[in-house]
Amino acid sequence: MPEGFEAGVESIVPITKARWPEPAGLADRGAPPGDQSQPGRHPHGSEEGTGLARYATLDALGQTRLDLMWMKEAGTVVRGEVGHEPKVTSLDQKAATPKATLSDCIDLSRCQTYDTRAKKVIPLPTSQPLRYRATAKAERWKGRWMVTDVDTGGGGSC
Repeated sequence: MPEGFEAGVESIVPITKARWPEPAGLADRGAPPGDQSQPGRHPHGSEEGTGLARYATLDALGQTRLDLMWMKEAGTVVRGEVGHEPKVTSLDQKAATPKATLSDCIDLSRCQTYDTRAKKVIPLPTSQPLRYRATAKAERWKGRWMVTDVDTGGGGSC
């Protein structure tokens, strides 16, 4: 694995945790993706303490912040632990700007969305897979890997 890439691989985890799960209609129910309740990840509906600003481009970070804002407005949090298995699936170090693609198996089996206003669990839609693949694109900028795009659109099972 190329030097410094480990930080890039690890950076997909907080970003995908912040954006799970978009497929199958959570946004349609007024509960956009996000992860606020896990200590050290998104306390109080922010990315504070996650390091996202260090490893995410403005576009990727902006989308994550927007997702967190939607969850805060909807009064929802995620309880439990979202499982992750990030892996590098492609790498081009010869390009002028080195590029990589990462794949992450998102596992929702040990977490739940909770409505803090109604004080009840919001069940996942029956069509929502408990395990699905998310991908991220990364580029090496000024000596470190930056996540430029995250797709949590449920690109198949894992």
